[in-house]
Amino acid sequence: MLKLCLLGRLFFMVPLIYVVVLLMMEPIKADQAAGTAIPAESRPCVDCHAFEFMQRALQDLKKTAYNLDTRTETLLFQVEKRTLCDCITAETLN
Repeated sequence: MLKLCLLGRLFFMVPLIYVVVLLMMEPIKADQAAGTAIPAESRPCVDCHAFEFMQRALQDLKKTAYNLDTRTETLLFQVEKRTLCDCITAETLN
């Protein structure tokens, strides 16, 4: 019988304590910021990040284009040299 009495009080006291604690807490206001706020002046904007990304991409494309041009010129010189050498040997044989 004593256990039932204690159990009944427990079921009554736990929600009561919970309600009292909730009433004592201060509500969170909308103007309070969560965590640390970084001022807008010190953080770069999205457009700045996009611009920096596009600059790096353009530099990479320029390097790739230069490398391709250099490689193409080298291959053309090799072909011209081979063609020239083939013509000279064919003419000397005739």
